[in-house]
Amino acid sequence: MPKIYLDRDDRIICYGNPAGYVRGSNAVIDNLFHTAEMTAFLEKQQLSTEWKDGIYDRLSAGAPVEEAVAESNICLKSIRIWQLKANADIGLKFIGYAEACKRYGETDPMNYTPVWEGQLDTNDLETIYAQFNLNHPAGFEGHSLSMSDVVELYDDSGSEFHYCDRMGFTEIPFQPPQQTRQQNL
Repeated sequence: MPKIYLDRDDRIICYGNPAGYVRGSNAVIDNLFHTAEMTAFLEKQQLSTEWKDGIYDRLSAGAPVEEAVAESNICLKSIRIWQLKANADIGLKFIGYAEACKRYGETDPMNYTPVWEGQLDTNDLETIYAQFNLNHPAGFEGHSLSMSDVVELYDDSGSEFHYCDRMGFTEIPFQPPQQTRQQNL
């Protein structure tokens, strides 16, 4: 069996790993496989190529090609990570959302400061969590993402805020003053 080949499901397999997929005369390949050998294979197949992050993860998790295609076409939102200020009440740190609300009331944006802003190749909160724990993006100056941190996903239509909770995320009302966002960034 060849080292790189196209399978029956229009997936490109590289040394047994799903590296990408083909739609018509276009190939979408994960950046992990951006090698001279892959480039030569794609040229030989006369495929125009788009290199993207996350394709391997979706395909190796068992997602059908159609789902990987749909996810790769999602309009990505910008991300802002908010963490508690150094002078915030120590009791607010590393606490679940329900318990924080019970003890202190709703999350107060004045206790938070933005520590990173940018875009990743995903809007998925669990993937964002992993990124900010395993492989911090350039310019990130905070601690690894943990309970009590807030992830903001935003675009021209507005923002949504997600509290990093005991298990997953909880969407919360959180409206920082506009000038605070711009000042700290």
